[in-house]
Order: sequence, then C-alpha cells, then structure tokens
Amino acid sequence: MAAIEHTALQFSTSPSSSLSAKVHPLVIFNICDCYVRRPDQSERVIGTLLGSVLPDGTVDIRNSYAVPHMSAEQVALDIEYHHNMLISHQKVNPKEVIVGWYSTGLGVTGGSALFHEFYSREAPNPVHLTVDTGFVNGVGAIKAYVSVNLSLGDRQLAAQFQEIPLDLRMVEAERVGYDILKTPMVDKLPTDLEGMEASMERLLALIDDVYKYVDNVVEGHVEQDNTIGRFLFDTIASLPKLSPSAFDKLINDSLQDNLLLLYLSSITRTQLTLAEKLNTAAQYAGMPSPVSATLLVGNLQPSVIVSQRGRSR
Repeated sequence: MAAIEHTALQFSTSPSSSLSAKVHPLVIFNICDCYVRRPDQSERVIGTLLGSVLPDGTVDIRNSYAVPHMSAEQVALDIEYHHNMLISHQKVNPKEVIVGWYSTGLGVTGGSALFHEFYSREAPNPVHLTVDTGFVNGVGAIKAYVSVNLSLGDRQLAAQFQEIPLDLRMVEAERVGYDILKTPMVDKLPTDLEGMEASMERLLALIDDVYKYVDNVVEGHVEQDNTIGRFLFDTIASLPKLSPSAFDKLINDSLQDNLLLLYLSSITRTQLTLAEKLNTAAQYAGMPSPVSATLLVGNLQPSVIVSQRGRSR
C-alpha cells in the first residue's frame, strides 16, 4: 500500500519574534508634515525609512523621506526618485541605510504587500511602519510590522504582516509637541507660560505616581525593584539643596526675566510697526528722506512687570 504524503501549510522561519524597532520623534513629525503637504488626489503617503540595525538586533529608525506613488487603479512607485533621494541622504550621513518603509493610515492595506516586496529587494527583512494621521479617538496609532511568508510545501502563497514591539522615546520638549500634534484641532499654539504650566502639571502627576509606588513598596503591596530605587536616589541626589524661600525667589527672578524679555520684544515690535507706517506715509507724501526705524527704549514700568508676574503665579 502506497504511503500517503501530507502537505503542511507552514510559515517561513523568521526572526520577527525577537525583532523590535525604535523610532525617533523626528520621523513621526516628518511623516505628518508630508501627509499635510500631499497632493489633493492622494489619500495617503508612503516613503522610505532610514536608520541602522543595532548590535542587539533592534532596528533604529532615525530618518525618512516620502516617495511619490500611485495606488488607485494600479500600484506604482517612483523608483528613480527613491534612489536619488537615497543618494542625497547618504551624502550627508553615510551610516544611514534603508531599514524599511512607512505609510499613513490605520493598519495594513491591500497594496502594502506589493510595496513591501519592493523594499524587500532594497533591504533584508524591512520594517513596515504605519502612522494613523487621522488620530482616531485622539490617539495616533503608530505600529511596526514585518512580513512572514505563508507557503504550502515549496510554493509560496502569500505574506502575512506580524506586529513587532515599537519603542517611541521622546524628551519633554518633543513630548509637548507630540501631544499638541495629537489634538484634532487647536485654535492657537500655546504660549511659553501655557507650555510651562502644562509641563508642571505633568510633572506633578509623575511625582504623585512616584509617591504611590514608594508607598506600595513600603507597605509590601508591590515587589521592590533595585533599578528603580537607584534611579530615584540618583534623581533626588541631583536636586540642589535649597530652602523653600530661596527656591521661590529663584523661580520668581527667572520668571521676571522672561516677562521682561516679552515686554522688550513687544516694544520692539510696536516700534518697528510704527516706523514702517511712517516710512510708507513719507514715500507717498514725497518727502526726500524716509524716517529711519530707530529702536527707542524708554523707562520701563516696573509695576506692569510685577502685576504680570503676579498673575502668572
């Protein structure tokens, strides 16, 4: 009796289980900027990701650029433009190589497999980064995928995108900008004082979280972590030893200096506007010499600055 051969449906072996990616906020800002500047007939933007692979296998995504494409009736990519941009970027930073590609929108679409196949010829095991520029529910979903081949015996049937861990690290200034970017609509950008107020509120929230963590560790509700303990100790040790009154005086003096700069800039702006109007009037009146724009700084009004400082506090 002849033996029955069984053909198994299997995935090709891939290091996606241990692969992770790290993206810099500059890449996210660049993608959003390209999405805003896209042609009217384009629904999404795709482009190339540049970076390097770290010794531990993490894909470090540090830069990007958009590539013209067409995905309405047929999928097409401007390969010549892509190669010219790559050459230009590598002249500035030769260490940055192609590590994948990105697309705007929520999740993977039907034409993603064809674009990913092209970038698979440009880089081994490329990363596909998706950025939800619509910010659904106020959350900008940023995900990273790698492709795994689905084969039946020796025949390749399709490709499946598997999500990998993605690390998005930001400093405080970048975090403030990213939080503003997630807002669907803003009337105006926050001023320096409003930005400082938002940063202080976030700092107080983080301090409350630290208090709760320390209390839980002391009471035995949470297991202690020596790494976190050393980090908290180093953070507290780095703070200057100042009395509350000296600390308040330092903050108030710094705030008064900032308000003084705002006051001087306002005077400068008013003076330049007045000089421009006088020059325009002189030209229309046929005067031989226009009025020069001279910066005039008179006696400052300390009462105005103090009142502003009081309201800011």
